[in-house]
Amino acid sequence: MTQTTSQPTRDAILEDASRMAIVRRQRWEDLLFHGVTKFFAATVLLALLGIIVSLFVRAWPALEGFGFGFFTKVEWDIVNDDFGALIAIYGTVISATIALLIAVPLSFGIALFLTETCPVWLRRPLGICVELLAGVPSIIYGMFGLFIFAPLFAEYGQPLLSDTFGEIPVFGVLFSGAEIGLGILTAGLILAVMILPFIASVMRDVFAIVPPVLKESAYGIGCTTWEVVTRIVLPYTRAGVIGGIMLGLGRALGETMAVTFVIGNAHKLSPSLFGLGNSIASTLANEFAEADSELHVSSLFALGLVLFLITFAVLSAAKFMLMRMEKAQGSKT
Repeated sequence: MTQTTSQPTRDAILEDASRMAIVRRQRWEDLLFHGVTKFFAATVLLALLGIIVSLFVRAWPALEGFGFGFFTKVEWDIVNDDFGALIAIYGTVISATIALLIAVPLSFGIALFLTETCPVWLRRPLGICVELLAGVPSIIYGMFGLFIFAPLFAEYGQPLLSDTFGEIPVFGVLFSGAEIGLGILTAGLILAVMILPFIASVMRDVFAIVPPVLKESAYGIGCTTWEVVTRIVLPYTRAGVIGGIMLGLGRALGETMAVTFVIGNAHKLSPSLFGLGNSIASTLANEFAEADSELHVSSLFALGLVLFLITFAVLSAAKFMLMRMEKAQGSKT
């Protein structure tokens, strides 16, 4: 009797020990996984902090020498070491704004067509074409803009815009000036083509994850396609849509080669969208390799810092807007 009762007890002890060993191993695996992922996250933050600190340190001589006037001055005189960032900031912001104004409605239409009204047999080929556009190198867009689009735009597009809008008081000044095909408007149009596939792809993906039962229910009570999109799809995918727009804006703000080809690379501040201009990225691309004086190099680093701050401010504003919208939606429910 003693042997028969002790055997199950010994097996139970061994089984408990085995379970404890498994639990300890799993605990150590969880701790290791947590530590590794935490290290990866900290690496990203450290890299971001390193970029900010390095930009600020290298930009400090220019910021100290010119003060706040560096951001409001239009002069960019390499010979006399007199630099201001206003022209580059203006070109960057205006060209990116033009790109968004054109790309966002087109991207919305493309995504809406692909997810709601496109025939099934055509949906995949069109989606692949949109994704392929996102993979085209930026220098190809720049070459296309300089050698193909700019001559056509100078011959047909700019005269049409000038004749249509140029005579309108106040507003007409935007479409006046020399019609040579290059300029801030051309840069904005090329940027719109570049960021369109990014925004459209994100919008299409987030539209596709809307539960079919929600849309079918809306159609069942008599809603039109437009009502389904505006009252069901967009509220459900608001965060993803804004994220896609911010992704496109980030690329538009930091784009270098395509803008360098078509913006004109002139340190001029003109109210006309036909006028030649410059952006922060194109200024860095054109002058960084040839910068000799310490103040010139520091001013270029200061431009990089300004671009970083503009992007950070835009993304922060978008995040704040999303938080406000989510809070308002929660208060309604």
